[in-house]
Amino acid sequence: MALDQTVPTSPARSSRDVVDRALTELHAHRTEWARLPVLEKRALLEQIKDRAARLAPEWVEVATRIKRLPTGSPIAGEEWMSGPWALIAGIVGLSRTLERIARGRDPLEGARLHRAADGRVIVDVFPSSPFEQVLLSGYSASVWMQPGVDEREVRRSAGSFHRHVRDPIGSLALVLGAGNITSIAPLDVLYEMIAEGRVVVLKMSPVNEALGPVLERVMAPLVERGFLRFVYGGADVGEMLTRHRLVEKIHVTGSAATHDAIVFGTGDEGRARKQRREPLTQIPVTSELGGVGPVIVVPGVWSEADMRFQAEHVATQKLHNAGFNCVAAQVLVLHREWPLRERFLAILRDTIAQLPKRAAYYPGADARQRDAVEKHARSELLGGQDVPYTRIVDLDPDDRSAPAYRSEFFGATWAETSISAPDVQSFLARAVTFANERLMGTLGAQILVHPATQRAHRAAIERAITDLRYGTIAVNAWSGVGFLLANASWGAFPGHTLEDIQSGRGVVHNAMLLERTEKTVVRGPFAPFPRSLLLGERHTSPKPPWFVTHRRSDRVGALLTQFEAAPSWRKLPAIFAAALSG
Repeated sequence: MALDQTVPTSPARSSRDVVDRALTELHAHRTEWARLPVLEKRALLEQIKDRAARLAPEWVEVATRIKRLPTGSPIAGEEWMSGPWALIAGIVGLSRTLERIARGRDPLEGARLHRAADGRVIVDVFPSSPFEQVLLSGYSASVWMQPGVDEREVRRSAGSFHRHVRDPIGSLALVLGAGNITSIAPLDVLYEMIAEGRVVVLKMSPVNEALGPVLERVMAPLVERGFLRFVYGGADVGEMLTRHRLVEKIHVTGSAATHDAIVFGTGDEGRARKQRREPLTQIPVTSELGGVGPVIVVPGVWSEADMRFQAEHVATQKLHNAGFNCVAAQVLVLHREWPLRERFLAILRDTIAQLPKRAAYYPGADARQRDAVEKHARSELLGGQDVPYTRIVDLDPDDRSAPAYRSEFFGATWAETSISAPDVQSFLARAVTFANERLMGTLGAQILVHPATQRAHRAAIERAITDLRYGTIAVNAWSGVGFLLANASWGAFPGHTLEDIQSGRGVVHNAMLLERTEKTVVRGPFAPFPRSLLLGERHTSPKPPWFVTHRRSDRVGALLTQFEAAPSWRKLPAIFAAALSG
């Protein structure tokens, strides 16, 4: 397949006058938006959903050109699913919650609340409809609340802005959009607007700002009413916005370095301010900043088919979007005494080496890859278009100085380590301690475990889930699936300070508008249907369409997007047929 090297043209940089005018207009409409009746807000969301579905082909076409994907490649499915499908799903979830609030019903209607072994309240948020149960058969998601939050507070506080705030004045938020996943910016905008009642100025990232004109048309119902404005430019425009007197809240998706520049400033003065704990800005700053994500592989009796499937799974967790995901898996954690360890690593290596080449479109990928190779004694290059897929092998889990544990590579580079333990329970305990104490960041973690092992060691698995300090924990799934599930909360594990920001502060998505969340736990199938039946799993999911090895991902992504916008049982056969052919 040919590589499309024609990157679309970006909009012109926004001048100081454009920025001032945008913020002045938003400020004038902040109270109108805050007090707009809930059903009117819902109606605007429904209009955006329809526009997203109609403009989805153009959205995906621009995104694939930005990322220089091969023409006609099934990889374009990534852009359907993490672009318009994710936005539409988020709108569906928020719209459902707003309707319940408007009708005086419980925002958590239909969701099961129960307790973890340590007493924390858990809200089951997925599946929340028959369609969800059928489309993602075998998948579930639950939001765990912070310690001390009881069931009564969970229900009372959900959607609190719309249910408990009287005569709000409103406020103005700045959203600094992500450059990698195209739905992040509009989803962050909607969370600020719906959950917090703020009008928003969105600054697009220079990496994907060429998509801005399409998103402006998608979000036109909010733009036309004066509730949302788009601006464009580099770090100078970002600094102009973050220091502007009318901005009352900032949300950033990016790196810890970007966060620190906003909060403390740059250079020696910024570092000194950070050390003194003297932020430049006094307004709230929330953030989603990535990190070093672990994949904990629990030892068990795996067949060759199990290892091949899970190798594709791990390859997806690392190389979806060419590795440019804040929740990309970076450190594979295995049991040193597992008899199948070397065989599994060999299959994983071969799986990745055979993947199609793709462009490293995100700036700085080559420098980060070279730096990783230079700082680790053993590495192997496995192909790739302009920056090699790179594995760093046999790292010592006790090496506190290993950069692979402390720096997010943000690209197609990952590391492998093995922990010695006498049994499964000990391995899990040591792996959790390693992940919590050695690895930088708390955004997402994965556990891969055979169903037979899970049944035999259920208590140890549940203890690992309880003890892992990550915002999303996925068992037999990629934590990136939690990003796609609208009702799930998305963000770092709570507790980071401005001076030690790690993966950030606050959550987004969270379409049930829960407050004081701690983590989301996603559970998925270990094997695809129908082989899953042999392992005692009850589901009908084939190979997931977001796998980097799926041969019809683009077709499934397009069908899922149109289904999400207008669900119908009649649309399901085509989706299943395309999914099964992958």
